[in-house]
Amino acid sequence: MSVRPVQTLECRNCGAGAPVDEHFCPQCNRILALGRYGDYFAFFGLPRRLGLDVQDLERRFRDLSRKFHPDYFYNAPAAERLASLERSSYLNDAYRILRNPVARIEHLLAIEGLPPVKSDDGSAKVPPALLEEVFALNEELDEIRELREAGGDAPQIRARLDAARRPVDARRDEHERRIQELSARWDRQEGAAAADRHATLEALREQLLERNYINNLIATIEREMTSVGA
Repeated sequence: MSVRPVQTLECRNCGAGAPVDEHFCPQCNRILALGRYGDYFAFFGLPRRLGLDVQDLERRFRDLSRKFHPDYFYNAPAAERLASLERSSYLNDAYRILRNPVARIEHLLAIEGLPPVKSDDGSAKVPPALLEEVFALNEELDEIRELREAGGDAPQIRARLDAARRPVDARRDEHERRIQELSARWDRQEGAAAADRHATLEALREQLLERNYINNLIATIEREMTSVGA
């Protein structure tokens, strides 16, 4: 496994160099300006693992929140006051992402160099593995809309929507299990070959793409359900 180069920051107070993962200068103990390197795991002093201990994450968050709190830097030089504000804000962002299992995976994919799960324009292409199911569901929804617009029986329409949703829910549950399996595999691959680790990340990304599309399908069914009269 390749070793990532250590990035450094220069302390604005004493000029000493400090690893970018450090929050305070090892020489003078002053708070360091934020190096926006983008690794939330390293910011918390954590390895790049997906099976995080949420209680440990919260403990680290509270500890750093106290250390970065602007009240402690009220009489400090302007550069240190700014650093405390930047680190506090960045800490909140990092905590929000890492405590969410899906956002945590998306962040890992990003810092490991994989393309984003969501496209820049917000569009979502149908994943190849879902083409047949999406086609069948869209046909069923078209028929249900025609039935609703023709004044069809509301209980019958709701029953058809419920029936259309059941296989989609089953698919989502299947993807959740697969994502958990792949996440556990990634955590076991710390010393594995780069190609094997990359393959796991690619599989995770594919599962997230399909999961997002499945969630969109469920949202569509729910919107149709709200359109059905009593």
